[in-house]
Amino acid sequence: MIELHNVSKIYQGGGSACTALNCITLRFSAGEFAAIVGKSGSGKSTLLNMLTGIDHTSTGTVVINGTEVHTLNESDLASWRGRNIGIVFQFFQLIPTLTVIENILLAMDLVSVIPKSKRQARAENLLKQVGIDRHADQLPAALSGGEQQRAAIARALANDPPILVADEPTGNLDSVTSEVILKLFRELADSGKTVIVVTHDPSASARFERLVTLKDGRIESDQAKAVPS
Repeated sequence: MIELHNVSKIYQGGGSACTALNCITLRFSAGEFAAIVGKSGSGKSTLLNMLTGIDHTSTGTVVINGTEVHTLNESDLASWRGRNIGIVFQFFQLIPTLTVIENILLAMDLVSVIPKSKRQARAENLLKQVGIDRHADQLPAALSGGEQQRAAIARALANDPPILVADEPTGNLDSVTSEVILKLFRELADSGKTVIVVTHDPSASARFERLVTLKDGRIESDQAKAVPS
């Protein structure tokens, strides 16, 4: 499903170059429940940006479901991303002037994968799935951090993408709420979605079936392991 081959990312600035990723080759299959770990500055978020097309590779290829993501222009990337990848950000990035359900409906309106007649019902079902349907008509500021993260997950799932990626999704949450979020991610992977999460939290990374560890922009280790359900 996801293939990165010899991906490098070099940032230019101040007359010098900084290599954030150095010849990364990885493959993720459908239904994987994987974490990308490493110290700050190891290249985790940059790698996630390569997977989602948020940033472009300096060299190398990114192929997802047969699409050469690295070759797409910005307009085509936005359309492709909306149909194929749901993104959950650390700081939620919900639109503060829209209600929770309006945030989800907007995601569907922008891509038009879901028929208009089915969007309201789908948004309501997604909020029920993540356990915050009672907050549908509230603004994000009225919700706790954990509730906002659940809303962000519902929005990421709005167009039923086969891939869900998350950047430090439990970084600002307490341990109990973090466990709820990770359990939800596990259920999504069990349903067939590919779930890839960037995290620096050892207790969170222990929940995943595969750990890709980065160090100085390179893959230090890539291991599969058994985890409790």
